[in-house]
Amino acid sequence: MNLEAMGQRAKVAASVLMKLGNQQKNQVLMQISDALKANAEKIVSANQQDLDNARTQGMSDAMLDRLALNEARLMAIAEDVCHVTQLADPVGSELESRVLDNGMRLSRRRVPLGVVGVIYEARPNVTIDIASLCLKTGNAAILRGGKETLRTNLVIVEVIQQALAQAQLPKECIQYIDDPARERVSEFLRMDKYVDMIIPRGGEGLHRMCRENSTIPVIIGGFGISHIFVDASANQQKSLDVIENSKTSRPSTCNSLDTLLVDAAIAPEFLPKLAQRMNQAGVQLVAEAKALEFLQSAKGVRKADEQSDFDTEWLSLVLSVKVIADIDEALNHMREHNASHSDAILTESLNHAQRFMNEVDSAAVYVNASTRFTDGGQFGLGAEVAVSTQKLHARGPMGLDALTSYKWIGVGDYLIRN
Repeated sequence: MNLEAMGQRAKVAASVLMKLGNQQKNQVLMQISDALKANAEKIVSANQQDLDNARTQGMSDAMLDRLALNEARLMAIAEDVCHVTQLADPVGSELESRVLDNGMRLSRRRVPLGVVGVIYEARPNVTIDIASLCLKTGNAAILRGGKETLRTNLVIVEVIQQALAQAQLPKECIQYIDDPARERVSEFLRMDKYVDMIIPRGGEGLHRMCRENSTIPVIIGGFGISHIFVDASANQQKSLDVIENSKTSRPSTCNSLDTLLVDAAIAPEFLPKLAQRMNQAGVQLVAEAKALEFLQSAKGVRKADEQSDFDTEWLSLVLSVKVIADIDEALNHMREHNASHSDAILTESLNHAQRFMNEVDSAAVYVNASTRFTDGGQFGLGAEVAVSTQKLHARGPMGLDALTSYKWIGVGDYLIRN
């Protein structure tokens, strides 16, 4: 595999894509959606091989869930590709326009980024999501998934490339690095001559490696400890419903709840109720000393290691619990323990709700709502590229706009500068 050649072909493909209108791009996406459905058996079969291999390697249930792509999931993902065609195409839109004193009409116009590189782990739906969003915005993409999904991803990319060829577009609009060697990632991260942005999707280690080794701008996201603070004024029954949803609706996702902070004023009453609810949901609790006093009825509860457990993104049916004195201690805890992704307060206090919204510096902050809403589809963005937890270029769920840049357009009448 020659990554230099892949980069060259991607650059050429991007120059073709940037000329396409919205109708042409939508037609290609519909063809890809149809092709995914038509090849469902082939894709699911490849995924089953990946799953069997992952089980043999001792992969956790949480990671197996991320890896799994049954026919129902595949059909839903193919439908998501159709939904992308219904979204407004940001490319070509004007962000602002004005006429300067010298007579020049100056505007800012959205344009594709060019070539997007994505490095990700496990979830094969990312392959389809990235391809559809990149094509909708006129970007070429070079993808590198994890070795645990290699068979699935190769079949998916083959199907996408066949649909591109049928639409008379370069198949190199979407390319896949099929060499799982780690050295390929290091090489990929230095292809700044061809790749305009790197988006890693995976654990903290992957993001750190990209940040430290890339010569290409990197969007950091997808990792962060998600918290819920149960204020003393909160409706306890409704709070239990939100906590259960945040933790159990799909625990392997990055927006699932990791740490629960409970105001000390309600801990003796609330935590036994939490233990009962989490027992029913099959959630293991990891509690610091104060919380542990009130969680003795919880199945499998253990004492938390304060040096590590409150910095762990569980991605499974495990929940850290801590009793805190008040909202000030809750905010301090979150600042110390990487609250950067999705965090919520459950409260009936308008003052505490306002403080939480203003002082929690996360990509998505909620009042009386589940952390599971941090998702491009839930936000009305369509499929998402990633959830960015940094502050430059894009933040939160990254939809179509996040895959564009802009350029200045100046129009004069043979105008010269004095």
